[in-house]
Amino acid sequence: MWRFIGIDIPLVMKLLVLLIILSIFSIFFNNKVIGAVSPDEPLITSEAAILIDGNTGRVLYEKNSDKKMQPASLTKIATAIYAIENGNLEDIVTVSHNARDVEGTRVYLEEGEKITLKRLIEGLLVNSGNDAGIAIAEHLDGSVEDFVISLNRYLKDLGLQNTNFVNPHGLYHPEHLTTARDLALITQYAMKNNEFREIFGTKELSWNGESWDTTIYTHHKLMREQPYEGITGGKTGYIDESGITLVTAATRGDLSLIAVTLNAPTEDIAYHDTVDLLDYGFNNFTVESISQGQLFEINNEEYINNDILTYTISNNENIHKLITKGGVLELKNDSQDVIAQFQLEKNITWNDNVEILKESKDNAINDQRINKNLMFFVMLIFILILLRILFIKNHKKVDSID
Repeated sequence: MWRFIGIDIPLVMKLLVLLIILSIFSIFFNNKVIGAVSPDEPLITSEAAILIDGNTGRVLYEKNSDKKMQPASLTKIATAIYAIENGNLEDIVTVSHNARDVEGTRVYLEEGEKITLKRLIEGLLVNSGNDAGIAIAEHLDGSVEDFVISLNRYLKDLGLQNTNFVNPHGLYHPEHLTTARDLALITQYAMKNNEFREIFGTKELSWNGESWDTTIYTHHKLMREQPYEGITGGKTGYIDESGITLVTAATRGDLSLIAVTLNAPTEDIAYHDTVDLLDYGFNNFTVESISQGQLFEINNEEYINNDILTYTISNNENIHKLITKGGVLELKNDSQDVIAQFQLEKNITWNDNVEILKESKDNAINDQRINKNLMFFVMLIFILILLRILFIKNHKKVDSID
């Protein structure tokens, strides 16, 4: 027997009270700890890297993603999508002396050779032909100088803020710079184009040129020599000033990923970093959706989503929905990071079959936390009352003995 807040309580009763208190604190704080758990990020050796969701553009990993760097032949992704959208793929292009004499990787075009624009884009992306890049630029804009003016304007219009290209192929120039983020964004945009996506994913292609009949193969090893499950396309690059550069696209189920690595010291490191990024994405993130036709209400105004809304979350992430004024649906995680935004349309016609969401999930979460706090204090009051009763009984027992 020993005393506790002025009364004698058996050891069993003391332990029971302590167990109840510890259980309450454990329940109260455990949810916060679980909500903070995040997957371990990969250790990337390349100087810069980024991994994004290819559908929504959400950044899943980044390292120096806004540092301006030399992209080498990753430039050709931008040249290709610009050519597809601004040229006629069936146009016949006459190869110039300037294109014929460019240095670096080529598809061995001959001066005066006539070839379709589509074939040049294939040679540009599959075999990384610098000569094909010059021929494309001169055909579309008359000269390389005018081409890069048009290309940079095109990229700015697409939202690339830190890119300046001075040629169509990526050979070194001190002002030929971009970032991992911009390369991911232009690849994401380009992959929505069927023509680009087909060429970008080509592993091998018969090439019947004026001076060269052969089969050309993609230089990206994850597409051939070291196949990666779900690979949908890729582009390699290298000059001394850039190190090894890679852009890689892959899809498994509903999840599409785009990985960019810049300035890896060796080819093995570049591919190892890329595989680690893709594995990290596929192992730790999933695609969720909000069904079409849900109705959201704010300030007595109703908004509706007329399409299925998809977003990507980590396996340990909790998502809260919030409607802002103007009908923007924001999805936030526990850290209040906005992981996706959707502009909803104002609901004009009432539909009885539409599922109504009167309150955002954020409000529901707050209500749950309030309820937990209330339960916590109720239990404390209950324990204090219990101890008070025990004290009174013990006191009466002492009085009767006296």
